[in-house]
Amino acid sequence: MEHYHMNLTLKVWKQKNSNDAGKLETYQVKDISSEMSFLEMFDVLNEQLITNGKDPIAFDHDCREGICGMCSMHINGRAHGPWDKNTTCQLHMRAFKDGDTIVVEPWRSKAFPVIKDLMVDRSAFDRIIQAGGYISVNTGNAVDANAIPIDKKDADDAFMAASCIGCGACVATCKNSSAMLFVSAKVSQLALLPQGAPEKESRVLNMVAQMDKEGFGNCTNTYACEAECPKGISVANIARMNREYLKASLTTED
Repeated sequence: MEHYHMNLTLKVWKQKNSNDAGKLETYQVKDISSEMSFLEMFDVLNEQLITNGKDPIAFDHDCREGICGMCSMHINGRAHGPWDKNTTCQLHMRAFKDGDTIVVEPWRSKAFPVIKDLMVDRSAFDRIIQAGGYISVNTGNAVDANAIPIDKKDADDAFMAASCIGCGACVATCKNSSAMLFVSAKVSQLALLPQGAPEKESRVLNMVAQMDKEGFGNCTNTYACEAECPKGISVANIARMNREYLKASLTTED
């Protein structure tokens, strides 16, 4: 693959805190290698800003390996940028060309208030998981891994649901800021397995109640969430969660 360098114009969202109005600021970066990651390019920009005595751009990141879900950037109108099934930290500058203008914004959702610049508060997701509670297991000697037979399809579906990294791209890309793909993945990964069965009903009711309380919007089945999910989580999980929720509602009614 050809290695090249480029000069770019960046329009980046700057916002002091959740109360500040915020606006796009324009920056120029020069001699950016096509082999740099998108976050390395931001490191270069921030070094440039610090050298010039300016405030660096705040953005979230940790592992830079596509598994922690923190690199939440909306790039040229797409969550995590132009590549499919990809996180921002795995995006490389070869996705762009010399002279490009790149617009970078934070996730846009009432439930994800801006902390600063491109950093948003995604603790709503944590509270939804906490609302799901625990699973009941017998303690003592460890049970053999294969002691509970599980249907292969159920195991595969549970594994796929569990691959959700909680990045929030589904919320950021949904016209209603719905968290249904995230919540349904977290419900499915336990609902499909026998270990998740004892608290199955209370879990889905509590998690959906917390999701609504956090101010996420409704799902209207446009499937944008699945299209932009870096892990390709299926909207089939949403249908499964709706079934689980209906069954739980009917079972727990007086």
